[in-house]
Amino acid sequence: MLHRHVGRRAVITSALAATAGALLAGGAGAPAAAQARGTADGITLRLPAPTGPYRTGITTLYLVDRARRDPLEPRIPVREVMATVFYPARTVRGCPRAPQMTAGAAADFGADGRRSHPELPASGVNWAATMTHSYTGAPADAVRRRPVLLYSPGGGDPRTMGTCVAEDLASHGYVVVTVDHPGDACEVEFPVTMTGRDTVRPTVLRYDPRTDPALFRTLIDTRVADLRFVLGRLAELAAGRNPDAAGRPLPEHLGRALDLRSTGVYGHSAGGTAAALAMDEDRRIGAAADLEGYLDRAPETPGGLGELYPVARYGADRPLLLLGSDGFQDRKGLEHSWPAALAHSQGRASRRQLGHAAHWAFTDYAVLAPQLQAAGLMTAADRAKLVGTAAAVPAVRHHLRSFFARHLSAHRSGTAAHG
Repeated sequence: MLHRHVGRRAVITSALAATAGALLAGGAGAPAAAQARGTADGITLRLPAPTGPYRTGITTLYLVDRARRDPLEPRIPVREVMATVFYPARTVRGCPRAPQMTAGAAADFGADGRRSHPELPASGVNWAATMTHSYTGAPADAVRRRPVLLYSPGGGDPRTMGTCVAEDLASHGYVVVTVDHPGDACEVEFPVTMTGRDTVRPTVLRYDPRTDPALFRTLIDTRVADLRFVLGRLAELAAGRNPDAAGRPLPEHLGRALDLRSTGVYGHSAGGTAAALAMDEDRRIGAAADLEGYLDRAPETPGGLGELYPVARYGADRPLLLLGSDGFQDRKGLEHSWPAALAHSQGRASRRQLGHAAHWAFTDYAVLAPQLQAAGLMTAADRAKLVGTAAAVPAVRHHLRSFFARHLSAHRSGTAAHG
């Protein structure tokens, strides 16, 4: 049962120590445009500007799959998904810049983000103050239809921690849809209330799901189903209908900007696993990028080998990018499934590696962690453990732009649109 949301959870903020205000260079590896700023409510972290020629618009979609009960919370009678759409804008005049997180999501992230990432500070950051470079509700540039990319974040992470890459891809002419997986993500704020949950829904994860094969299977299966469901709702949008379950208005011409004949998917960690599997199962997807996600099931016994997913056992029949880091603490865990996918894909899969990087270098933490270190809110060791020491954001942006530019146009020429 849906109810209109009448209020938001108050933002939880913490005072910043006085010594953290002297922030000049943002730390080694942080782009000059992404430097934190101190206030009484804590430092405000900054995201780097996109590099493409288009200004970008942003909107959110609240999507409800009434054919599925929520697999992670039995009290919720349907499966809900929140998504953010980044797109090339025709104009941004009169439109406000959007925050990275909603107020309620930022409050929960500030309180609970350390459960997934103990390297993050317990206080001293105003998570609600970070702004994107995208403009809320700006009319879409629909001079031509544009390739569509879906993004699935890492386990426990919210979709908002994929903003740097999503904005950049949109500024180069893509429509990018970042997808939250409620119950998995550390926090998801909804525009309406629902039986069985609060307006801001926290994660159910309390430990590494790879240590629980049944839970890992459920998480991955849910993510794949979420991505395929979102793709179906985007088809409704492209056909001129509004898929938002709350009936909220959409930016002008947004549906006309979607070219669903040219669709790709990328994801980080568990999201990378889901991206590869979604492409393997769904012919609407023409290319996938797996950013350090396993391609095998969680092993049934500690130290054992998990069953290979079909995309690794039989290979990919469409382009698949496997992008890893040299500092991933479980690099050995990828060496069962990634070589198998490469060997069986007949040249359609490729592997690349980021140097001086760690597992979360594929996310916004890559630019936020150096700012936290410069402010004295994160140690150099914790920064290196979380994201490494390299300036990873430009490299990740480049790899994904190059990959999808090479492969989506070929898919578009040979695949019919799907509704």
